[in-house]
Amino acid sequence: MSALTLVECPRDAMQGWAHFIPTEKKISYLNQLLKVGFDVLDFGSFVSAKAIPQLADTKDVVRRLDMSDTHTKLLAIIANTRGAEEAVQYDEISYLGFPFSISETFQLRNTNKTIAESLKQVEEIQQLCVARGKKLVIYISMGFGNPYGDAYNAETAINWFRKLNNMGIDIIAMADTVGVANPETISYIYRNLIPEFPGVEIGAHFHSTPATWEEKVQAAYDAGCIRFDSSLKGIGGCPMAEDELVGNIATENILQWAERKNIPLSLDKEAFAQAMLMSSEVFI
Repeated sequence: MSALTLVECPRDAMQGWAHFIPTEKKISYLNQLLKVGFDVLDFGSFVSAKAIPQLADTKDVVRRLDMSDTHTKLLAIIANTRGAEEAVQYDEISYLGFPFSISETFQLRNTNKTIAESLKQVEEIQQLCVARGKKLVIYISMGFGNPYGDAYNAETAINWFRKLNNMGIDIIAMADTVGVANPETISYIYRNLIPEFPGVEIGAHFHSTPATWEEKVQAAYDAGCIRFDSSLKGIGGCPMAEDELVGNIATENILQWAERKNIPLSLDKEAFAQAMLMSSEVFI
């Protein structure tokens, strides 16, 4: 077993890609990623095709993923109850991911709803997940600050975490949506959250510049976080944030970092190498 929980995020990589990636190419790439041994594959989304046209084919993709010889679980992003109602229809999907921003400005931009309206959506989606045997994963978006001037401090982020956990959600990732997190804030948040919530799976979804990814990962890990989201070659980020300078943390960097730190991983290296090659054909 790995000492880390690794969430590979091709959905995050694909969603802002300028040119439409053919459905067949997506399916082949995702099936290769399923062979690697990641714990979770954030593979697609059930959101407005107008908002994210790249992922309008998710319902076609999911039916053709080979789940017969993998322990990897599928996660789909949803932005409202309607999307959740569609996603829970698929037995292949284990997790529904909902971006809950604690920045009012960004929540409106990302989901076209206020924080108060989104909180109601979370309640409805959680009930739906429980009824259909799925798990809701909340991403606390703008969890380390925001560029819009909306009020922020670490205690506010922690209090939102408490509120969401009180709704029965036990997988929650702090998301550095625009790459503003610094190691001190990261350390403070995780050192407070992890002892207080031993029964909650607490994750880190960092966006970063290439120069600052390691200090973020290290600060979170040193504070007890072992669940990390990343994508091959660091492709992606949030198109709604409109910041081209930051993207996902590169999965290959996470793996090299873990090897340097003697953190055991249970991945198929040959399958990963093949996925790296395929990524150059997908993201062209």
